[in-house]
Amino acid sequence: MFESVLVANRGEIASRVIRTVRAMGLKAIAVYSEADADLPFVAEADEAVLLGPPQPAQSYLDIDRVLEAARRTNAQAIHPGYGFLAENAEFAERVIAQGLAWIGPPPLAIARMGDKINARNLMIEAGVPVSAGVWEPVPDVATAVAEAERIGYPVMVKAAGGGGGIGMGAARDEAELVKMYQTARTRAERFFGNPDILLERYVERARHVEVQILGLADGTVLALGERDCSVQRRHQKIVEETPSPGVSPELRARMLAAAVRAGEAVGYRGAGTVEFLLDSAAQDFVFLEMNTRLQVEHPITELVTGIDLVEQQLLIAAGEPPSFTSTEPRGHAVEFRVYAEDPQRFLPNPGEIKIWEEPVGEGVRIDAGYAEGNTVTPFYDPLLAKLCVHGTDRPAALRRAGQAVAAFRIEGLKTNLPFFTELLGDEEFVAGTYDTGLVDRMRRR
Repeated sequence: MFESVLVANRGEIASRVIRTVRAMGLKAIAVYSEADADLPFVAEADEAVLLGPPQPAQSYLDIDRVLEAARRTNAQAIHPGYGFLAENAEFAERVIAQGLAWIGPPPLAIARMGDKINARNLMIEAGVPVSAGVWEPVPDVATAVAEAERIGYPVMVKAAGGGGGIGMGAARDEAELVKMYQTARTRAERFFGNPDILLERYVERARHVEVQILGLADGTVLALGERDCSVQRRHQKIVEETPSPGVSPELRARMLAAAVRAGEAVGYRGAGTVEFLLDSAAQDFVFLEMNTRLQVEHPITELVTGIDLVEQQLLIAAGEPPSFTSTEPRGHAVEFRVYAEDPQRFLPNPGEIKIWEEPVGEGVRIDAGYAEGNTVTPFYDPLLAKLCVHGTDRPAALRRAGQAVAAFRIEGLKTNLPFFTELLGDEEFVAGTYDTGLVDRMRRR
């Protein structure tokens, strides 16, 4: 086992990783930008290094600066968290070339799964269900129209090299497709430096369900249950729960087996997630993508399994066996992503946090990136904290969630906490029959 870990991230995930690193008796090293100097994660680390200005390209996304920080502090390993450089194969390769332990999957797995078209083709070979779509990038509008006719409308238009819902949308006819193709291509080039576009059949009223996998040091791939991530705004998750209320035991077994096949197909190591779109009516699913990193919503899997996923990442990177003996889930857990944003339109709302009072109690977990007196700047994603609750079953977890949401007090800027109160009173959500269109329907009611 290495003795020191540099956490190449910020905010709540940096704090989260630092907590486990220190609990394991290892030295935790933070890196930070000028905008983040006063955030909790900087003080929580044993050592902290200033990377540069607030702009991500000059700080958290600057590979040379991050590696220089590792050299200066004699770090022996690097944990990338999620976002920023976490799924950058070049960064992983350079970490390894510098003689450091990379706490993540092999660079080749990152590269192969980072391109959505390549990932689809690999999954087809591995026998994982995949929706009808293209086998190579769609080069122009004419080809897009021809492919859509073959696939059948509606079709989903996606940036092949992107994520986070950017450059994505559903087209129901040729006119929509022509307009959406041009927009998606422009956004893909701007945000990801890759204009390649993917088309695949759009699943109506789909649920977004993902499986947590863990590739052990000996090559075994385990599935640690599924999470339902269907509560989304702008194709981005805001509430997740496990187990999914829309998945039967038989369907769960098939999904977990498919996720294991996906991991084995790329020689996966460490924590990762295989994401599926679920057709609730047909009780069937298709592959969506694979995230080659720790997910934002990993705490709810930890709550139901009792497994510290960050600890397992560190053990796997050191070539050691896991520290758990059972993966059997217990109870139900829900995560609410608390953002500094307007709860009606979900637009970012940076500013100073005047009051920060967290809920406490049995079954309540807060993974926070901010504290009272901190300022939320416009340079980064406005995620403030993750409010997670665990109960003996779903009704118990939702009751506990309602109490925790009501008790979480943040003042000085707008947050989406009022939306969670609204959600917990929504009949569709409470019944567990919702899909990815839930938030849009709530806003139209």
